[in-house]
Amino acid sequence: MRGSIDGLASSAPLAAMLPSVFADDALAQRFVAGLDEVLAPLHNVLDCQDSYFTPALAPADFTRWLGGWIGAETDGIEDDHPEGLARLRDAVAAAAYLHRVRGTRGGLAETVRLAFGVDPEITESGGATWSARPRGTFPGEPRPGLHVTLRLPAPTPADEHRLNDIVAAARPAHVPYTVQVTAAERTQQT
Repeated sequence: MRGSIDGLASSAPLAAMLPSVFADDALAQRFVAGLDEVLAPLHNVLDCQDSYFTPALAPADFTRWLGGWIGAETDGIEDDHPEGLARLRDAVAAAAYLHRVRGTRGGLAETVRLAFGVDPEITESGGATWSARPRGTFPGEPRPGLHVTLRLPAPTPADEHRLNDIVAAARPAHVPYTVQVTAAERTQQT
């Protein structure tokens, strides 16, 4: 929520714009000084408007609003710590690209990676091949299917629900799917 900021000076003070008859009027000067204090944050936002539409520079709350406006997957991303805010900014910045590649394996993998910060394991039933002879064998399996596995350090039941929602939105529309969230294996460091 934007509001007044103590000590913020207006970039366009109203006192200088008053007719000369009010230049020496103390009441008029105090009145417009109060208006300047109220209008200063608005002038500040308008002066920096291009920064508000750049996810890397925008305030966290505006970045989340911008993500909702352009259809970025930002649910479940906490922006109250630096890592979460960086993931939020990355998800919003990548939204246009992800809309272009929606329904592809790469688009699904990138959407899941941006939402969870971990690369998923994707298994799909389809395939493509080329043959110089007609009547070659078809690649893949006869029934379409998609399975997404995500290995998280500390999975919760909400993670599987969230993954299900993400895969449902980013997969090819005609392909049935399953999701699985498991604990990541810990490796011993020597």
